[in-house]
Amino acid sequence: MKKIILASGSPRRSELLKQVGIDFEVCASATPEFTSRTKPDEVVKELSYVKAKDVYNNGHSSDVVIGADTVVYMDETILGKPEDKKQCRAMLKSLAGRSHKVYTGVTILWKEPSGGTHVLSFCEETKVKVFPMTDEEIDEYIATGEPLDKAGAYGIQGAFAKHIESITGDYNNVVGLPVARLYRELKAHNFL
Repeated sequence: MKKIILASGSPRRSELLKQVGIDFEVCASATPEFTSRTKPDEVVKELSYVKAKDVYNNGHSSDVVIGADTVVYMDETILGKPEDKKQCRAMLKSLAGRSHKVYTGVTILWKEPSGGTHVLSFCEETKVKVFPMTDEEIDEYIATGEPLDKAGAYGIQGAFAKHIESITGDYNNVVGLPVARLYRELKAHNFL
C-alpha cells in the first residue's frame, strides 16, 4: 500500500484526516502560492496542484500526495488569509449579516504503473451565512487571534461558530478539507 502524504501544514486538515481514520504523514509544501486564475474554483484547484506537485517532486513520487487550498468568495472577490488585524476587521465586517461561498480545491498525485503521474483534482463549494455582528463582536473575535491564519478571517470550527447562521453543503469543506469526497476518491483508486 502506498503511503499517503498531506502536502499541508494545516492542523485542521490533519485533524480531519485523523477523524475519518486515514493513515497519513505530513510534508508541508514550501512553494510560493501564486496563480493567474481569477475564478475561485480554478484558483483553489491550481494552488492545490502546485502544493501537491512541490511535495511529489521533492522525494514523494512513490507516494500518494494530497494538496489542498481553501478560499472564501464574496462580491466577486477572493478573500484569502488576512495580512493584519485591520484586514481581518474589514473582511469580517463585509461577511457580517451576509452569505458567501467557501471553495476548497484538492489535488491527488500518484505514479501510475506505466511511470506517468496521475493527477486528480476537484473542488467543493459550500455556502455560508453569517449573522449580523457588532463592531464589539468583531473586535472580540479578532482578539482571540483565530482569524489571522484563516481564509476569510474566520474559522468555523472555533469561536466564530456562534456567528454562523447557516451552511449549505459540506461543513468540513469550510474547515479546509472535504474529507467525505476525498475519502471516496482515495477508496475508488484503492489507496484505502
